[in-house]
Amino acid sequence: MNLNTKFRIGLFMLFLGLPIRSWAQSPMDELMMPTKEICFLGNFEYGQFDEYWEGTNLRTNATIETVQRRTAMLMAAYGITKKLNVYLGLPYVSSNSTRPNGGKFAGTSGIQDLSIGLKYELIKRQSDTGEFSAFASLNFSTPASNYLSDYQPYSLGLGAPQLAWRGILNYKWKNGIYVRGVGAYIWKGYTEAEREYYYNDGSYFTPWMDVPSSWNLDLILGKWFFENKLRVELGYGSQYSTSGDDIRLYNAPQPTNQVNMGRASAFAHYYFQNIKGLGVLASFNQIVSGKNAPKMTSFGLGVTYQFKLFN
Repeated sequence: MNLNTKFRIGLFMLFLGLPIRSWAQSPMDELMMPTKEICFLGNFEYGQFDEYWEGTNLRTNATIETVQRRTAMLMAAYGITKKLNVYLGLPYVSSNSTRPNGGKFAGTSGIQDLSIGLKYELIKRQSDTGEFSAFASLNFSTPASNYLSDYQPYSLGLGAPQLAWRGILNYKWKNGIYVRGVGAYIWKGYTEAEREYYYNDGSYFTPWMDVPSSWNLDLILGKWFFENKLRVELGYGSQYSTSGDDIRLYNAPQPTNQVNMGRASAFAHYYFQNIKGLGVLASFNQIVSGKNAPKMTSFGLGVTYQFKLFN
């Protein structure tokens, strides 16, 4: 591998470090499934980048041009009670680049991480102007296949167990406008690389890499239209790793890197009136600032279907 190639390859550490986010009755929103009802989500997302931050320096992918990533995800949300929901998700990921690096690097694809989560409604209060609600959620994920976590930029994920604690506050006015804040601490464990030595501000003679945990914050402004048939949101999210090193000059990124970022997003979900339980959704995300992160642009499309599972 020549130095220029090593310098340019892979910046999925931001994308891989983010928790899986779905857009319908998810661990990150204020919606709750009614008791004994289930909602299935099928979602496809395409992301790409041709620039990345090495530390805080923005660079261009001159060697591999545009890196592309496609993610198909199935997720289910079920109402155990009216205040407690459970979630299960499993994504399939495919990643490659527009330049094949002379045959030295091949793209990869496969099942990523299985995730399971719980969300509990803590408070719901009505007032003359609207409704305030508060929630707590807990989500655990772990690799569902034996993929290579240290194969950047094509690795399917971080290859480490993750546990996310979230608090969610939401206020909805009677005219359909709402604001939501989501704060999370995401603990990330160790991942095993296919090498016996790596450098992380010092020499480590072990294949086990400590993946930095992170604090995440999302702020969302949204509105319901057409008698609650259409939901539209604009948001801004940030991630701050609690530790980690920078990508070193002329070296590939690795799971120990400190990944910080800011992300702007837009989302819409339409619920069909004539087909009960059916909905379609679309999303857009743009990384606008970062450290050891790709300047990623992504688009998503999905379908949801909700019905009563038990009488």
